[in-house]
Amino acid sequence: MRLKPGTTLVIASHNKGKVGEIAELLAPFGFAVKSAGDLGLPEPEETEDSFAGNAVLKARAAAEVSGLAALADDSGLCVSALGNAPGIYSARWAGPKKDFSFAMARIERELNAKNATDRSAKFVCALALALPGGNVEVFEGVVEGKLVFPPRGQNGFGYDPIFIADGMAITFGEMEPAAKHAISHRARAFEKFLAALSR
Repeated sequence: MRLKPGTTLVIASHNKGKVGEIAELLAPFGFAVKSAGDLGLPEPEETEDSFAGNAVLKARAAAEVSGLAALADDSGLCVSALGNAPGIYSARWAGPKKDFSFAMARIERELNAKNATDRSAKFVCALALALPGGNVEVFEGVVEGKLVFPPRGQNGFGYDPIFIADGMAITFGEMEPAAKHAISHRARAFEKFLAALSR
């Protein structure tokens, strides 16, 4: 599945933090990037039971409505002691106002209620690239780590302030964007995506 430099690529998301991060990762490759929000595209209901399934659903919907190539990301935090919750419901745990301080507090509360000492967790990202007409490819990336409380750092978005990747001493929320982009779950999925484009 090849995309030439200059191709308009729709990022199938209304999450400004996610759109900004994906746009930065795409910047060196010459795509003309638009977000679903820029184009006024509706947000489809995420009805699948996996990150990959939801990414495909969103990418296909954006490609069909816009008539352009669309890239969708479905990602989230999986906490071992919570049976990999919030998982695909990571955004929903933040509520209608997308208040991730509330979501992070809920994770801490649920871990404490279980007297859980295991703070291992992972971020998972599934990227789906859909072309008008139905061709779709999926690329997945994972970064393992642990949770810390209280949240630390003002960078990034979502659950970044409570997640320390294996081998690191600071949270994603404390890292400079370029440092996070070098090791994140999204970056690892993008490596596979970009390798596929060059095949």
